[in-house]
Amino acid sequence: MIGMSRPRPEQLPLWDVPEWVRMVGVFDLETTGVDVTTDRIVTAHVGLLDAEGRVIRARDWLADPGVEIPEGASAIHGISTAHARANGRPAAEVVGEVVAAVSGLLDAGIPVVAYNAPYDFSLLKYESLRHGVAPIVNPSPVIDPLVVDKAYDRWRRGKRTLQVVAAHYAVRLEAAHEASADAVAAGRVAQALAERFAPWLPGTVHELHTRQIGWARAQAESLTEYFIRIGRLDPEERLDGRWPIR
Repeated sequence: MIGMSRPRPEQLPLWDVPEWVRMVGVFDLETTGVDVTTDRIVTAHVGLLDAEGRVIRARDWLADPGVEIPEGASAIHGISTAHARANGRPAAEVVGEVVAAVSGLLDAGIPVVAYNAPYDFSLLKYESLRHGVAPIVNPSPVIDPLVVDKAYDRWRRGKRTLQVVAAHYAVRLEAAHEASADAVAAGRVAQALAERFAPWLPGTVHELHTRQIGWARAQAESLTEYFIRIGRLDPEERLDGRWPIR
């Protein structure tokens, strides 16, 4: 399957194109760090793409996280502590609105694409608990292009960052590590995966969601064994394979 040319949706028989290609939600966070339990939201994006990957709805947020934004995080997403304090809204308000926006998509049965979903959904959960907002505890249906790509093209060499995977599937990603750019690119990668692997995908997005739970667990187990072999983890350590939320 590696190296196959990717047809456009209109070039495939209708029954081969997964139904969810026609409309997907997208969700991404930029944050103060990588610890989902303690780090905070700085920017967020929730949007909606049509079958051609066009943005038909979009909303962005800038929060004052209430803590210093480390220089390393600012270097990635471009938001300084001073800028967030001067221009960001209170974190509790932002968290509540992001939860409402994501929940609205899920409640409508629209799949939400999030690249490396356990990071964004878990961090949003802990931010919700921190600010007294009812959290999303069982998001579904979710599509994680990272998990799907690894499942259907397991042996491809190289990194699996969003930038690398987007380039592999000929999806343009401008302004990487900007929440809106990353969210939209992830949605288009998910649609590209659906087109590329249409004959092998589950029949419904809910079945795809269920399969990703198993795929993510197996991928974490495989990576755990690799890390133990190269000495990056101790033999008793295990990577967390829970998906789409930890």
